[in-house]
Amino acid sequence: MFLEKITVILADDHVLMRKGLKKILEMEDDIEVIDEASDGLEAVEKVITRKPQVLLLDINMPKLNGIEVTKSLKEKNSTSQIVILTIYDDKEYLLELLKLGISGYVLKDIEPQGLISAVRSASRGETYIQPNLTRALVAEYNRLTQPLSNHDLKRNLTAREREVLIHISKGMSNREISAALGISEKTVKNHVSSILHKLDLMDRTQAAVFAIKNGLV
Repeated sequence: MFLEKITVILADDHVLMRKGLKKILEMEDDIEVIDEASDGLEAVEKVITRKPQVLLLDINMPKLNGIEVTKSLKEKNSTSQIVILTIYDDKEYLLELLKLGISGYVLKDIEPQGLISAVRSASRGETYIQPNLTRALVAEYNRLTQPLSNHDLKRNLTAREREVLIHISKGMSNREISAALGISEKTVKNHVSSILHKLDLMDRTQAAVFAIKNGLV
C-alpha cells in the first residue's frame, strides 16, 4: 500500500542543524524533506514554488526573519503550514506568530518525538505548542487581555499618553502622531516609552492590543 508522505521544507541558516533535523524527520516512514533553505528569502521562494505541507522555520534567519517569512507567505496565500523552531521561549514572539496563523512553535531542545508530533499535527491543520510553553502562553495572554478599570487607566497614564496610545492602536507612526497632536517626534517617542513602561508592555503591538481590549478605540 502506497503511503502518502508529509512533505517538509527545512529553513535554518545552520547547515548542521538542517542535516540533523532532516535525519530525525526522515527516520519516519510518513515524512519526507523535499528541500532546504538557508535564509528567509530562499524559504519564501521555495515554499511558493514547491508547496510543501509543512515549513519547519527557524525564527532567526538572514534576510527575512521567521516573523517576516510568515507574514510574506500569508500575504501570498500560501497553504503550507508553518512550524517555528527557536531557542527562545519568548511569549511575545509566540503570541504574535499565533496571530499570524502559525501551526506550531517548538524549542530547539525539544525531544525528537516532540518535533515529529509538531510536524504531523501541522500537516493535519492543527496547532502544536510545546507543552512546557502552554501555561506561560495562557498567563501572558491573560495579562495582555485583562481590562483595567477607568480609574486604573487614569491613574497610570496622563491625558496626553492616552491620546498617544489611541493613535498607536490605529497603526500610526511616531511621525503621524506628531503631526496629529502638534508635538515633536521626540516628545511622541518619550510618551511611547512611558506608556510601555507604565503598562508593562514590550512593544507597540502589545500597546495596540491593550488599547483595543480596554475600549480606548
